[in-house]
Amino acid sequence: MASRRVLHFVFKVGNRFQTARFFRDVLGMQVLRHEEFEEGCKAACNGPYDGKWSKTMVGFGPEDDHFVAELTYNYGIGDYKLGNDFMGITLASSQAVSNARKLQWPLSEVTEGVFETEAPGGYKFYLQDRSLPHSDPVLKVTLAVSDLQKSLNYWSNLLGMKIYEQDEEKQRALLGYADNQCKLELQGIKSAVDHATAFGRIAFSCPKKELPDLENLMKRENQSILTPLVSLDTPGKATVQVVILADPDGHEICFVGDEAFRDLSKMDPKGSKLLDDAMAADKSDEWFATRNKPKASG
Repeated sequence: MASRRVLHFVFKVGNRFQTARFFRDVLGMQVLRHEEFEEGCKAACNGPYDGKWSKTMVGFGPEDDHFVAELTYNYGIGDYKLGNDFMGITLASSQAVSNARKLQWPLSEVTEGVFETEAPGGYKFYLQDRSLPHSDPVLKVTLAVSDLQKSLNYWSNLLGMKIYEQDEEKQRALLGYADNQCKLELQGIKSAVDHATAFGRIAFSCPKKELPDLENLMKRENQSILTPLVSLDTPGKATVQVVILADPDGHEICFVGDEAFRDLSKMDPKGSKLLDDAMAADKSDEWFATRNKPKASG
């Protein structure tokens, strides 16, 4: 499994302007690429919506060796209901802590040197007030699970992730595909996992030839396959193959063929301008305001 990589987490965003401000100005990430689509994704990358949408990849460096965020914006939808499924992303960046203070973005110290903050939409981020000069600042993504052992069987035995830490008492485990990659933390909760409408998706890559085997494994194990192997097109860019799975708690998981994804995910120096231009051209807020109507909820 050494050839597998953790890539990104998908967030649905209702307010693209404020979200861009948080990721760029508070966290200090850069826009790596921005893409606009006229109709919904065949693998429901933008959720269960079939209208116009956009995808913005933001991170601390190239997607080849950084865990990044995918911000999906569905035109005409202003907010999404949060569940208890996504518990936060932890990153190490003194600069982000400093930026948040400077911009008066709400911060609360949860333990010494660790600050909790929220992206627009209520998504939690934990900022460690320290810096990692030669590695990706994004340390882990934390997801809620209802049965830790069942989840460990899925993520470790079926998906091949290494268990780095396990604490039965605290009902948590830390997993990953490599020492130098962002980790997945599973945190047991004493209730069912509710994804509501804001539910995200975590993405990994593997060699393209492994995708049919992965799909067949999940079929044999009677596990959920949300989207069987399918090709996804991006205008003017590489076509990628993906399989979308769901773990025992319904967390969505994308596996994409690594070779084409490396081509698709090349950093676009025009990415930030494309996002800014798209936000400037998006008159949906004004349209709803002049008609005294709220935007739809997801």
